[in-house]
Amino acid sequence: MTTDTERAGEATDLLQHLIRNACVNDGTPASGQEHRSADLLKGYLEGSGVDMETYEPAPGRTSLVAKIAGSDPSAPSLTLLGHTDVVPANPDDWTHDPFGGELIDGMVWGRGAIDMLNLTTTMATGMRHLALSGFRPKGDLNYIAVADEEALSTFGAKWLCANAADDIRTDYVITESGGFPMDGMDGLPRLPVIVGEKGVYWCVLTVKGTPGHASQPLRTDNALVKAAEVVRRIDEYRPAAELHEAWTRFIDGLGFPPELSEPFLDPDRIDAFCDELPMLGLARQAHACTHTTMAPTVMRAGTKTNVIPDRVELEVDIRTLPGWDTGDVRVMLLEVLGDLADDVEIAFQSEEPASTSPIDTPLWDALHRVSQVFYPGALTVPFLTVGATDARYTRTLGSVSYGFGLHSTAIGFEQYGAMFHGIDERVDVESLRLSTEMWMGLARDFLV
Repeated sequence: MTTDTERAGEATDLLQHLIRNACVNDGTPASGQEHRSADLLKGYLEGSGVDMETYEPAPGRTSLVAKIAGSDPSAPSLTLLGHTDVVPANPDDWTHDPFGGELIDGMVWGRGAIDMLNLTTTMATGMRHLALSGFRPKGDLNYIAVADEEALSTFGAKWLCANAADDIRTDYVITESGGFPMDGMDGLPRLPVIVGEKGVYWCVLTVKGTPGHASQPLRTDNALVKAAEVVRRIDEYRPAAELHEAWTRFIDGLGFPPELSEPFLDPDRIDAFCDELPMLGLARQAHACTHTTMAPTVMRAGTKTNVIPDRVELEVDIRTLPGWDTGDVRVMLLEVLGDLADDVEIAFQSEEPASTSPIDTPLWDALHRVSQVFYPGALTVPFLTVGATDARYTRTLGSVSYGFGLHSTAIGFEQYGAMFHGIDERVDVESLRLSTEMWMGLARDFLV
């Protein structure tokens, strides 16, 4: 029988290897090559007694599905869903090699340490030791490590939900984020549970002009100049705040004093409050959780230094609140473009509305119970993530899907949020221990 310290050591070693596999997803079909990590995880789980299957919808884009079958088909079933791909990292920006997986002073450094190889690792560690212990649940327990989450999940969860739904569908799913302790004003920790996520409407705005010789710029129809104005208008656009259930219950659950909670819950005051709030991480989260947002991110323009550009492609990342659809987004863009609308074509790369799961469920109650073992008196509070996760696909199968894990207090809220797709990403071994033990405790609580 292994100890929690031994399991944490196992998880640490596995995480280091996953980081070193460098399954970097740059959005192109040939990137990622997640087969390296799928093979590693399969080898790690072999001999434990779990059933395993791999899926490869494109060369190298491999996902692993492992299962401990339940004894009662009518009992609730649960999936622990991780991903193995990571976003690119520039080594010049990092204190340590982003793909070195170094263990330094109790911290594992590397791309994916927080997003989300830490949870993918601890889910696998928990699954292995549950199986080795002879754990036999009433409802199925699945562990899935998918490819391609960091792009649009074309070769990962989206593909699995469309092509292997019967193999992966469960009543409940837990995937990334959440579970980072936040201090309540009453001294009790709060543990956010991700119950929904904003919609993803990536689009390309093609700004049209007229070519000409750059030596005569007077009164030219320069598409790049117009695109610059479009960027300025996007940056200055201020959509109205919208307060949804997950946000209001999150703020109520934190127990903030009135001077904080009241402006956070007032759509007429929250914008100015976020502009002035000294805690930048909290301000950004609060604003994004209560507004549909737009961010210009990529621009392609021009063919030659001495040619006035007649075409500019501007990529915009739009994240919508619950209730928005493509028509609403298009109306917003036309309002932003104003008198330039006739010179701009709008093409959507992604049209995925916001998705949410109910808050008051048996899994919610189980997460609260199990969390007490590690954080006595902790309160679970709902949260809407402003990024995208694979829960948006599992919800289409009817699964109640949350984001959770369990983290120590070694990394604060501000640091935690900044490391997603940021520099110097790292996780402490104690957080790996907490998550591993939490997954095992949750399975024994919820599935028996």
